[in-house]
Amino acid sequence: MTVLQLTPLCYRSIFISDVHLGFRGCRADCLLDFLHNTESEYLYLIGDIIDVWEMRNRLFWPQAHNNVIRTILGKAKRGTQVVYIPGNHDEVFRDYVDMDFGNVAIRRDAIHVTAAGKRLLLLHGDEFDRVVQCSRLLAMLGNRAYDWLLYFNRWLNVFRRKLGFPYWSLAAYMKHKVKNATKFISDYEEAVARETLKRNVHGVVCGHIHRAEIALHDKVLYCNDGDWVESCTALVEKHDGNLEILYWTDQQLMVNREPAEQMQSDVSAV
Repeated sequence: MTVLQLTPLCYRSIFISDVHLGFRGCRADCLLDFLHNTESEYLYLIGDIIDVWEMRNRLFWPQAHNNVIRTILGKAKRGTQVVYIPGNHDEVFRDYVDMDFGNVAIRRDAIHVTAAGKRLLLLHGDEFDRVVQCSRLLAMLGNRAYDWLLYFNRWLNVFRRKLGFPYWSLAAYMKHKVKNATKFISDYEEAVARETLKRNVHGVVCGHIHRAEIALHDKVLYCNDGDWVESCTALVEKHDGNLEILYWTDQQLMVNREPAEQMQSDVSAV
């Protein structure tokens, strides 16, 4: 099948998080395709870009993971304003907050002003996860169980591809169906919204829970940019200030099947 060469999709801002480079479940190939086919004035890396937790247990760093880092640094060198806000899995980089490396600014959190004048608080969000804050051991055990779920999910999708079915995330399905997981997500979103109200801003962009969403919580615009393990999603700001969730796995299918001019209409907007 021939893959079409597309003109890069241009946005004012791109927000990504929860890439988990160094983890076997990372969809680095999908992220590389996204980075090569998009351009932006601002690129925000909102935590868990590198999975230091996982790398302490076992070293896994294929060339694709290295290429992601090189591509991001290349964008920064060519003028994209790149801001890196470390999360809990890459918290070691919080020791370097307020420093700049290779044109990449490391910050604990940040404020982004959209083209429409909306002020958005940017943070990873692990500080609102009661499990992470109260029991690091429990969080790590939960992370290990999640690893096994993703391992099973990879093999499941191998068989799905052989049968001609598209990618499907078992982990995401479990999050939506299990009552405790649903309550955790709801509590997390409400906690983030309450903190946002205190900061005197219009909204928030976060990650951490691997669930992409744009919603209103108590008049606060809540945006979660998702992840690059399960759903391969990014939050993007258009040049008019409007925000959308971009599902890149769907984009890749369109690259293989449709003319370039058809692709934009199939981006999932919220």
